[in-house]
Amino acid sequence: MLLSDFDYHLPPSLIAAEPASPRTAARMLDMRGPTFIDRIVADLPDCLNPGDLLVVNNTRVLPARLIGKRGEATINVTLHRRIDGAVWRGFAKPARKLKLGDQVVFSPDLAAEIDFIGADGERGFAFNHSGEALDKALEATGVMPLPPYIPRPDGVRDDDADHYQTMFAAHNGAVAAPTAGLHFTPELMADLQDRGVAVADVTLHVGAGTFLPVKVEDLSEHKMHLEWGEISAETAAAINRTKAEGGKVVAVGTTSLRILESCFRDHGDTRAYQAETDLFILPGFKFGVVDVLMTNFHLPKSTLLMLISAFTGKAHVDAAYAHAIAENYRFFSYGDACLMERRDD
Repeated sequence: MLLSDFDYHLPPSLIAAEPASPRTAARMLDMRGPTFIDRIVADLPDCLNPGDLLVVNNTRVLPARLIGKRGEATINVTLHRRIDGAVWRGFAKPARKLKLGDQVVFSPDLAAEIDFIGADGERGFAFNHSGEALDKALEATGVMPLPPYIPRPDGVRDDDADHYQTMFAAHNGAVAAPTAGLHFTPELMADLQDRGVAVADVTLHVGAGTFLPVKVEDLSEHKMHLEWGEISAETAAAINRTKAEGGKVVAVGTTSLRILESCFRDHGDTRAYQAETDLFILPGFKFGVVDVLMTNFHLPKSTLLMLISAFTGKAHVDAAYAHAIAENYRFFSYGDACLMERRDD
């Protein structure tokens, strides 16, 4: 399978620079049938049935973009994976200036020593704080790591700290938002509850690797970055109960899907689970848990476009994206949503 198989042309004018207001006013392309239906996110309760289970990602985005100094040199850092309480992996520019043992100072209160050198500008940062103290220092020093396609020529705005965080955010650790969750509001959740749709949560700490381009044409050679995730015993029980009673498991976002399917890949069922996952989903993958997926529109040649092509069929995705472009849907993190069913044929 080739990278070029997952390319498409997107007019730059369709890349969303701002979220919809209110969040539930975002458009939602219903792809579940052979004919596409143009909806809005507020219609989601009408698309689901009593007894279905909505699974959301409760990760919280940290202000993981930092500017520091190594001597007189300015270093830009985007953290992407927590190793332990005090150590993160991150991408640095210019990385060539950072050697093992170097110290980078980000503020009078926050500094880190380089303890690892990886490929593609990756470095290990051993901070002078740990755990909650480090999280507080990052909140005070860092900025929200908006993806590069959201233009902020004057820097990230204060309102992005709210816009780029889901209402489910509870556990610090992500450096990119699980963007399908950005469409939800307390009012929509109340409507879903009234419909008889249950809700459960998982955690997948989204890494900055989600923004890295795939660099190999032969996709069998691509390696995903690790991301940490967890399924609680309560969520596993809710999923298994839903399946047994004939309901559908509806994943909000590819991140929720990936941790659920990682558990199924490893164990053949859904159970309490903690792991770092590098699951790379391509057409031909056999899904075991998720029946319906709500997600945003993804970048050309991205692993997420490959994932949804595996989930609901590449030809169906190609046709849906052509429809969305023709109808001026808004794409990527602050953009519109689509709703799709798993196709096993």
